[in-house]
Amino acid sequence: MFSKVLRRDLVKYLPVGIASAVLAACGASTNNTTNAQSDDSVNTSPNNQETYTLKIQSTWAAKDIFQEILQDWANKVNAMSGGRLTIDLLPVGSVVGTSELINAVSEGILDGGHGFTAYWFGLNRAFSLFGTGPSFGMNGDMLLGWIHYGGGQELYNELLQQLDRNVVSFFHGPVPTQPLGWFDKEVKSIDDIKGLKYRTAGIALDVFKDMGVSAQFIGGSEVVPSLERGVIDAAEFTNTTSDRLLGFPDVRKVLMVQSYHQPIEVLELMFNKNKYDSLPADLQAILKYATMAESADFNWKFMDRNSQDYQAIKQSGVQVYQTPQSVLQAQLEAWDRVISEESPSDPFFAKVIQSQKEWAKRVGEWSLDITVENQTAYNHFFNSQA
Repeated sequence: MFSKVLRRDLVKYLPVGIASAVLAACGASTNNTTNAQSDDSVNTSPNNQETYTLKIQSTWAAKDIFQEILQDWANKVNAMSGGRLTIDLLPVGSVVGTSELINAVSEGILDGGHGFTAYWFGLNRAFSLFGTGPSFGMNGDMLLGWIHYGGGQELYNELLQQLDRNVVSFFHGPVPTQPLGWFDKEVKSIDDIKGLKYRTAGIALDVFKDMGVSAQFIGGSEVVPSLERGVIDAAEFTNTTSDRLLGFPDVRKVLMVQSYHQPIEVLELMFNKNKYDSLPADLQAILKYATMAESADFNWKFMDRNSQDYQAIKQSGVQVYQTPQSVLQAQLEAWDRVISEESPSDPFFAKVIQSQKEWAKRVGEWSLDITVENQTAYNHFFNSQA
């Protein structure tokens, strides 16, 4: 247990809301005895001990790992708030469908929601740039860096304001690079995907359409049934754990890994702004910082679970192939055309693209120059013939 002296020294360096949460987690007294914090730091009035519940719906099936991740976040919020803030979680479709979630949160039908910004793509195409846009050489973690330190959060807030959405949003992740998807046979060239009825999301729909694919959006829980019924020929969803849990290996036996259509995806946690603003400042801070903490936990859990499920997928008889370079190059060229077509008609879209490119150029150069290539080391230790 922290001593009073240690607690006093620690909270001097923490934001007010988080300091309160740490004190609560460390068993700090909630009576009116004097402690080292000022009255501004710890509000011991009866109102500060009021409990709150937020009803949050996701865009995930109950068995999806993303729903599990959301529960992990809810557990952190509960622990950090000392039980004052509880999260009532609902799976997709409990109140509204996937694409309607942001409106339901904005209107106060739900207190919050969890999903990909690409799902609100129908409201404004720029939504897709906050997780399902062109990579510019980034990964999902670099996109989160742009959101937190490169102006991305401010641009997203501007977009919400432009569209009069009464929402406060935070981002976490990062989601691993999404595969090209699940097919009947190996994709060896762009000709093998032309004309296919294919499920994807967000502005990636335009990328694949530019490549001659009949691309369409279908909510995650409906993708496998759509493959079974022949509504679509092929599909991508997101990651090896979600794909396995949702049953993709039962309906398709070829998995094409690596793709530029969604290599930088992150997740959005949104709250009704009126509801969020009505919470005490320390609980607002807990919602924000629990989301940031979940980014780290999410990343580590995905390393563990995705790698296990990847092995299970291969052992189930699924053939795994890397997407050929010719298809990857065709995707990048399709991105060039989509950006060129969209930017002149939407100044905000163009502004987001420019902001991301400036961040990616600087951070990407640093990362490529500093980070050692790991394929050589992996082959040395695990694929050596010696």
